[in-house]
Amino acid sequence: MDLSTWNYEASLADFNQRLAEVSDADLEALRLEYLGKKNGLCTQLVTALRNAPRELKPKLGKDINLFKKHIEQSFKARKPAKSAQKAHGIDLTLPGVRPDLGSVHPLSMTLDAMLDYFSRLGYDVADGPEIENNFYNFEALNTPASHPARDDADTFYIEDPSGDLLLRTQTSGTQIRYMETHQPPFRMVAPGKVFRRDDDPTHSPMFHQLEGLVVGEGIHFGHLKGSLEDFARHMFGEKANIRLRPSYFPFTEPSAEVDVSCVFCEEGCRICGYTTWIEILGCGMVDPNVFKAVGYDPEKVTGFAWGIGIERVAMLKYAIPDIRYLYQNDRRFLDQFKVG
Repeated sequence: MDLSTWNYEASLADFNQRLAEVSDADLEALRLEYLGKKNGLCTQLVTALRNAPRELKPKLGKDINLFKKHIEQSFKARKPAKSAQKAHGIDLTLPGVRPDLGSVHPLSMTLDAMLDYFSRLGYDVADGPEIENNFYNFEALNTPASHPARDDADTFYIEDPSGDLLLRTQTSGTQIRYMETHQPPFRMVAPGKVFRRDDDPTHSPMFHQLEGLVVGEGIHFGHLKGSLEDFARHMFGEKANIRLRPSYFPFTEPSAEVDVSCVFCEEGCRICGYTTWIEILGCGMVDPNVFKAVGYDPEKVTGFAWGIGIERVAMLKYAIPDIRYLYQNDRRFLDQFKVG
């Protein structure tokens, strides 16, 4: 470009006229014509200044800088009309809005972690009906008709002519169905919803359980304890310990309640009742009467079983103080579990 023919005042007047006449749709093209980094007029002027006569460079340099600043400020001041901003009903000048992504529910995260652990150990995952009959929910599990768990005060019975249907109170019925169609040795877990007449900060009338069953020759209580110790460390960390306390369940003998070391403290706190232990599940060796109900010979096989509330694990793992938070669909609560 030959600067000997370039005039600051004339170029400035020409630019001002073109800017006033240009439409919003062509505004960007005009900006590139003057300010484009490769072929813009201002770029050409700066490049040509290098070859200008030395005595003319001070004045030309000053004029080129003023010209470029004026153009830059003019484009900043010029805003597209609203009609261009909202073409097709979309304001193209607004910044993008990041989609509000949901999160995996803490119960789902807890169950997925538990099933992943047992699946990698070779356990089958079995499913069963939520509407059960007395045989699978009680009788095959060595729970007589006189047992308090079969009262209306604890169990949801369904109005049916047979009087035999109910909402299952445990997923142990799935273990009975599994044993009817499988022969030892095997390992299985049964996740699912269960229903009981409970409703308070630590209990819900509907909650989720995961029950495990291992049957084979030579299975003993040491196998049960070792399995639960490893499971506790998988869910709550390598420092987690368990203790077993004698208990009673109709379908296991001997039976035990299992406590896990408090995940919130080391010396005692309100959550663990200042004992450093929190009850987490029930377990035991399968009662021989349960094996007889499914046609197994209790003289040849033994086994252990356990049942754990998934809500219980989630509340401990994520420090949730009230079980009802898990079912209130409060976005403020659920957003705490977003990943990323």
